[in-house]
Amino acid sequence: MGRGKFRIYLGAAPGVGKTYAMLSEGHRRVERGTDCVVAFVATHDRPRTEVMLHGLEQVAHSELDYRGSVFTEMDVDAVLERGPAVALVDELAHTNVPGSRNAKRWQDVEELLAAGIDVVSTVNIQHLESLGDVVESITGIRQRETVPDEVVRRADQIELVDMSPQALRRRMAHGNIYKPDKIDAALSNYFRPGNLTALRELALLWTADRVDEYLNQYRSEHSVSTIWGSRERIVVGLTGGPEGRTLIRRAARLAEKGAGGELLAVYIARSDGLSNASPKELVVQRTLTDDLGGTFHHVIGDDIPTALLEFARGVNATQIVLGVSRRKPWQYVFGPGVSATVALDSGPDLDVHLVTHDAMGQGRALPVARSARLGRGRILAGWLTGVAGPALLAYLLTSVLPDVGLANDMLLFLGLTVGAALLGGRWPALGCAVVSSLLINWYFTPPVHTLTISDAQNVVAIAIFVGVAVAVASVVDRAARRTKEAARLRAESEILSFLAGSVLRGDTGLEALLERVRETFSMESAALLERASDVDPWTCTARVGSGEPPARPEDADVDVPVGDDLSLALTGRVLPAEDRRVLAAFAAQAAVVLDRRRLKDQAEQARTMAVDNRIRTALLAAVSHDLRTPLAGIKASVSSLRSDDVEWSEEDRAELLEGIEDGADRLDHLVGNLLDMSRLQTGTVTPLIRETDLDEVVPMALGGVPEDSVHLDIPETLPMISADRGLLERAVANVVENAVKYSPEGRAVLVSASTMADRVEVRVVDRGPGVPDDAKDRIFEPFQRYGDVPRGAGVGLGLAVARGFTEAMGGTLTAEDTPGGGLTMVLTLRAGPSRTGTSADLPPTVTT
Repeated sequence: MGRGKFRIYLGAAPGVGKTYAMLSEGHRRVERGTDCVVAFVATHDRPRTEVMLHGLEQVAHSELDYRGSVFTEMDVDAVLERGPAVALVDELAHTNVPGSRNAKRWQDVEELLAAGIDVVSTVNIQHLESLGDVVESITGIRQRETVPDEVVRRADQIELVDMSPQALRRRMAHGNIYKPDKIDAALSNYFRPGNLTALRELALLWTADRVDEYLNQYRSEHSVSTIWGSRERIVVGLTGGPEGRTLIRRAARLAEKGAGGELLAVYIARSDGLSNASPKELVVQRTLTDDLGGTFHHVIGDDIPTALLEFARGVNATQIVLGVSRRKPWQYVFGPGVSATVALDSGPDLDVHLVTHDAMGQGRALPVARSARLGRGRILAGWLTGVAGPALLAYLLTSVLPDVGLANDMLLFLGLTVGAALLGGRWPALGCAVVSSLLINWYFTPPVHTLTISDAQNVVAIAIFVGVAVAVASVVDRAARRTKEAARLRAESEILSFLAGSVLRGDTGLEALLERVRETFSMESAALLERASDVDPWTCTARVGSGEPPARPEDADVDVPVGDDLSLALTGRVLPAEDRRVLAAFAAQAAVVLDRRRLKDQAEQARTMAVDNRIRTALLAAVSHDLRTPLAGIKASVSSLRSDDVEWSEEDRAELLEGIEDGADRLDHLVGNLLDMSRLQTGTVTPLIRETDLDEVVPMALGGVPEDSVHLDIPETLPMISADRGLLERAVANVVENAVKYSPEGRAVLVSASTMADRVEVRVVDRGPGVPDDAKDRIFEPFQRYGDVPRGAGVGLGLAVARGFTEAMGGTLTAEDTPGGGLTMVLTLRAGPSRTGTSADLPPTVTT
């Protein structure tokens, strides 16, 4: 039996209609005669969703007892035993109750698919694991129920259920999603227009990328080489020259004009080492591309127009942006140039834009070779000119222009020798001089067609010709070499200048530096290897590029040692010795960056130690007064009771004993806070997160305040929360005690709780003097006491401990103004995984 088909309805937020669409699909399949059942659907008491269940067969659910509550889950065994053709399974990212067959519902779905059952399911965009951080930054809520992206990507069909934020908020306001008592909180928090718009954009972009994957897969399977302009992709061809920034900005504007347009900047380097591009300029252009939302690509190819077109077609680009050539007019005799070649070979499916810029027509810098030697192509052209050129010239002078004269014949052959020197250097020019002298002797020096010379003057003329040809060839060759060396040194000096500048700027990007090395020398990978001593193995500190890094420097194609225990290792090809000077500079800079990074880490540790020392100093100051105050009161009361000089009445004795008890309680509270702060500072607080009832913890936290000073409003229908019971009790106790301390006489502190999406909020409201906005964060710092609190009122650790414990449990503790005056402390904790089954009156969580 084959694997079943998987279809997913993807939504941006709860309430967009995923479950409704899934049930509608179930009705359509039943009408077509398909055996379709409802394996699990969470209606959340939504009337319209419940109506859609009529007429569909529902498989019985399993009921599990967990911590005294009964939870309903999908019965996988019952669905497998029923064996339908199609199963409808809601909430793909749901976490099953402990004791279930699988931990996650998507694992249940995988079993159904493996059994050959087609599955139709639903999921919200915020439940994809890869988007967890993005969703948290948008909504402030960390999704605890997630599904791996690969599970969703493997679906045979993904259908987006879309709804505008305004329409969704109207549905919410009409009571179609949540119960009336939850609507206001939802609209003012998770369902804000900005949140919904951002989530909708995430869903649309993710779906578009998935569609793009389908398209690329189809084009690959069917060998489609033509470009399908399904979305605008703008490729910018960069040379590393000054015009690159103009091209990138122009391409970004083109991409913005099309919905979902992409910007791809590509630099194509030749495979023969250092290029004529400015490394500093390439870094600037890479940064500019990233800032404009594009991607930068580094491609190696000797035929630049072909490599650029292959890259563009490989990414299914629709447009290419190139700059008008920087060549001078006379340089076009050597070829049409990259821009013209790309435009001619692009075909009708790929538009090419030629952008004017300030550097056009000003000439290109000479290419920088890896050594002073000329390239293989030029040497070959030089030999061809030096060998075939004289023969062709001799034929022309004997058949077409027979009466030019010996002097002119020698000048023409001398010009050909100079041309061979310009193209191929010294040896092709010397070869041309030898061949030319023989041809002059054979064809133009009497007696012709012999190698003898009858006139002595002709002997001197040929000798002078050979000497001048050799001298001119040597001078031209040396000038060409010096020009190449100067161009190379210019490139090297630019690289070294950039490295020096990065040292002064304090750049600490080790990976970025290695990437610059790899791009500069066109290598496959670059790695920085390090070892602790001569007997220890090498370890890879940082690396970039493809493939595995070498285990030892000796295994790399190029290694540059920096001291005895650090080495820069490159793989891809062997570089000549003259490149090692620049490589040594890169390696030294990499060592500096590594040392700077470690020094920064040490400075951070030192800063942390300095903070700890300040806390210890403040602790000693607090101990010297705040802890001695209750001790002094206890000692005075005990001394009075033990005194034989005074006869104490029962009332006096009771009052002294009460003072001892109060002082001991204060001392115990202060010591407890100090110990808690010490645990937080040393990082030894390890919360034991379990599902806990809030209405059981909060009353226990009020033992240290007068009975009439606090009013509780904790609904029994609240879902269970994920928290450490002991830490939560201490955090609430400290916050409540602080509120009671500042609350006016006769005004009780209100402690209330409510749910919002997958969070539970505890609000401690007082009517005291309040705290200015600029002090709302400082009151949570250790040993901070706001206002004119008298000495002896505490060491200022209560709120710091409360926030530390709350954050250790994955929650937050913030302060905000109380309407009408006062301060409200908001303690937010995440609800337990089984919150959806606690009460039918609760709104669905954000994960539905």
